[in-house]
This record gives sequence, C-alpha cells and structure tokens, in this order.
Amino acid sequence: MSDTSAVNVEVTARLELAVAVAREAGWITLEYFRSEDLRVDRKGDDTPVTIADRRAEEHLRHRIAEVFPDDSVFGEELPERSGPSDFRWIVDPIDGTKSFIHGVPLYGTLVGVEHEGRPAVGVIYAPGTQECVYAATGQGAWYFHGKAKPQRAEVSRCGRLSEGLFLTSEIKTWSEIGRADAYARLDATARLARTWGDCYGYLMVATGRAEAMVDPLMALWDSAALLPILREAGGRFTDWHDQETTHGGEGIGTNGHVHEEVLRLLRGDG
Repeated sequence: MSDTSAVNVEVTARLELAVAVAREAGWITLEYFRSEDLRVDRKGDDTPVTIADRRAEEHLRHRIAEVFPDDSVFGEELPERSGPSDFRWIVDPIDGTKSFIHGVPLYGTLVGVEHEGRPAVGVIYAPGTQECVYAATGQGAWYFHGKAKPQRAEVSRCGRLSEGLFLTSEIKTWSEIGRADAYARLDATARLARTWGDCYGYLMVATGRAEAMVDPLMALWDSAALLPILREAGGRFTDWHDQETTHGGEGIGTNGHVHEEVLRLLRGDG
C-alpha cells in the first residue's frame, strides 16, 4: 500500500468515527435542550457555557481516545491533549450556545480532524434538526437528515449575491470590531439576509440553501470542520484576506461563485 493510500485509509477511519461521535455528542445536548433546569455559566471572556457543553465534549474526548489514543485533541471547553500521531481532532460540542440556551435548534456539534496541520475531515451535526453534513479531503461532501441515506452535498450555482441569501451569526459583532459598514454593504446587496448563523449557516451553504455565510470572529474550534466541508461541496472557505485557512480568526463560507463579490464588499470596493 502506498503512503498516500495508507493516509487515505487513516483519514476515512477518522471520518467514520467523527460522524458517529458528533451524533452521540449531539444527542447528549438534547437531554438539556429547552430544559427549565439548564444552568448557564459565564467563562472568562463572558461567553456562555452549560453542563451540556462540558458533558458533550467529555464524551467526544473519551470516544476519540478509545479508538485513536495517539491522536491529539483540542476543544473549546477542556485543555488540549497532545499525542504522537500526525492527526489532531478539533471539537466544539455546542457551536451556537446562545441559540441552544434560548431553545433555538440552529446549533450544532463540530468535529474537525487535521493531518499534519492541514484540515482533512469535517462534520457538522445539528441535533435539533437531525441534519448532518460531513466531508473528507478527496471524498466529497455528504448530507443526511434523520435516518435518510446520505446524499451528495453540493453548493448552489447562484452567481450573484443580489440573487442569494447572506447569513451571519450576530449583527452586533460587526460593530464591535468596527466593521458595521461592511455588514451594511452585504445586507444591502443580498436578496435576503438572516442570522441563521453559527455552524448551521455553513451547513446551509454546503447544501445549496444559502450562498454566503460570514463571521467576523472565529476560534479554531469554530472553523476547523468547515473548510473540508465547503471545499468538498464545491464551495470555498477563507478568511477575510482570501486565504484558505482555519486559523484566520474570521471566516467566509460561500458557494464559490459569489466569493469574490463578498470579498469586494468586505473591502468596500465593490
């Protein structure tokens, strides 16, 4: 077996586990979803966190360690665990905690896997809607809903933002970083703009239901799973400087056709 084939086998094995554990962690969050007893704490950066976040991440880490004990694991809620292999898992048990604590089902569990520092696997599982989109480099992107058989996930063919849907997670974040003007340009140009954001917005782009999803602020655990999914679905994921990276601190996910237009609007020259 060639080195490339061996890596592909290793990546596929991790993709299969990533889909399984994302679903399992998502089911854990549903135990607390819309619960009157859910307690919300505040982290040092004033962002919310719940017992559902912690329990789901603990489960993710336990299951990954069971199957791939030599892999590193990096997540939002617990310290990083280093391992000797070339693979690193990057997990976010609840992406969209604000939606979660308010009983809105547009949140999800994110699982990404890097190989030698490059994004190789991505999974978005939305337990509240029972939707999942997942991908591995060179293997296409796939989508399923409930118990339905997975089908190819493909971005839309819409070529102009004026004919498309633009999504973001929270409008006031644009003002907080001094880029309210950029949001206003995107909002004015798009046929429709909504805050169906966080990871669900990227799921919508990857399945052809939205043309662009833009985030002004992102951590690595927010973005690690997204690049493989958008790329394999035929779209693009970059930072605001058009670099294909999950480390940019912000994100643009599009169907590819409107990507340059979104960049021009962000810069203010289009």
